Amino acid sequence: MRILILTFGTRGDVQPYVALAHAAIAAGHDAAVCTAEGFRPLVENSGVPYLPMSNDMLDLIQSEMPTMSGVADSYRLVRRMTAAMRASLHDQWRAAQTFEPDLLIYHPKSLGGLHIAERLRIRVAVSLPLPFFTPTRAFPVPFIARWPLGGTANRLSYQFNRLTALAFGGMINTFRRHTLGLAPLSRWSTYLTLTDGRPVPVLYGFSSAVVPVPADYPPHAHVTGYWFLPDQAAWQPPPELQSFLAAGESPVYIGFGSMGFGKNATARGATILEAVRNVGARAVVDTGWGGIDVGSRSTDDVVVVRDIPHEWLLPRTAAVVHHGGAGTTAAGLRAGRPTLICPVLGDQGFWAERVYSLGAGPRPIPIRRLTTANLTERLAQLLAEPHFRSTADRIGDVIRSEDGTDQALQTLDRLE
Repeated sequence: MRILILTFGTRGDVQPYVALAHAAIAAGHDAAVCTAEGFRPLVENSGVPYLPMSNDMLDLIQSEMPTMSGVADSYRLVRRMTAAMRASLHDQWRAAQTFEPDLLIYHPKSLGGLHIAERLRIRVAVSLPLPFFTPTRAFPVPFIARWPLGGTANRLSYQFNRLTALAFGGMINTFRRHTLGLAPLSRWSTYLTLTDGRPVPVLYGFSSAVVPVPADYPPHAHVTGYWFLPDQAAWQPPPELQSFLAAGESPVYIGFGSMGFGKNATARGATILEAVRNVGARAVVDTGWGGIDVGSRSTDDVVVVRDIPHEWLLPRTAAVVHHGGAGTTAAGLRAGRPTLICPVLGDQGFWAERVYSLGAGPRPIPIRRLTTANLTERLAQLLAEPHFRSTADRIGDVIRSEDGTDQALQTLDRLE
C-alpha cells in the first residue's frame, strides 16, 4: 500500500499518526505524513517521509494559546484561522499529488482528506484517538458531555458532528468546486459518507481497556489500541533531570501540555508548588506551552522541564497530573501510573471521567476550579490510595500487550 496520512493539531494530534506511518513502513508499505512544518523533525526523526503543510495554523495556535482563558477565546481563535485553514487544504492536495497514494488516512482537522480521496478515487479512512464519530447509546459525543444522558439522547448528541459542515462548509465546497472539480456537498453533511452511500471507515486509536467497545458499534468502526512510536533508546535526559530522579523517591509528574492559558499561569504554578509541598512530594513540573509558570529554577523537591518524551519520563514517576489530552492520558496509563486529570476543554473531560470511572485515579478537578486545598487533597489521595496504583498497573499491562498500529494496518488491508 501507498499510505498518505494527513493530520494537524498539537503533538497529541500528530505523534500517533507518525507511529502508524512508522509501523506501515516497517511492514513493507510506503507511507508519508503531511502535517505542519513545526512537526517535520518529529516525522523525519522517526524515519517517515515528510510532506509539507504550512506552519501558519500551528504558529497561530502557539502564539494565541498562552493568553487564552476559555471557550470564548477558543472560538475567536478558530475564526482567525480561516485563511490558514484554506491554505492548508491546498497543501494537502499538493501532498496527495506528489505522493500518489492508493490509501488516504486523515485526522478530521485535516479538512481536505475525504474530498481528496474522492477526487483520486482511492480508499480512505478517518481516524481519531477518541470515540467521536460513531453514534452509540453507551455515552454521548465526548466534546459536549462527560456523563451519560440516556441511550437515545446519547445517540442524538452525535449530531454535533454536523458542525464541521456548518462552520466550514463554504470553504470546503469552494475547495471541492474550484480545486478538485467536484460537486458541492450539503451544509448539513457529517462528511462521514462515501460517494456510494457507504459509511467512511473509522480507525479509533485507543484501547478497549480504557473505553470498552460499545455493543452497538457498527462494523465500519474499528478500535485498534493505541498507536505508540518505538521508545527512543538513544534519547538522553538533561543532566539536571537525571540527577533529580536519582536523588530521591519517584516524583509526581505535573504538566498541562499544549493548554497554555497563560493569563493564570503564575497563580497556577504557585498553587501546584504549594500543594506538592503540602503532601511532602517531589515533582517534575512540565511548563508545556505556558499553562504553568513556576519560574525557571529547580529546587530540591521540584525540577522544571519542558517537552520531555512521556514514554521515557512517566514510567519513572509515582503518579501523573495533567490536562487530559488523549495522548497524555494514553502515555500515563501505558506507564501504569495513577492519574489525576484537570480538564480544560474539548475531550479532556471525557478522559477525566474515564480514568476516574476505571478507578485509576481520584475525582478530577476542572482546571478553572483548581485551588491549593483541592489539589492538596487529590494529590494525597493519588499517592496514598493503593487501589489507584493497582488499577493503573492492570490497565498498563493490557495497553502494553496490545499492538495498535499492527491492528490498524490489518484493518486497512481489509478495506475495500
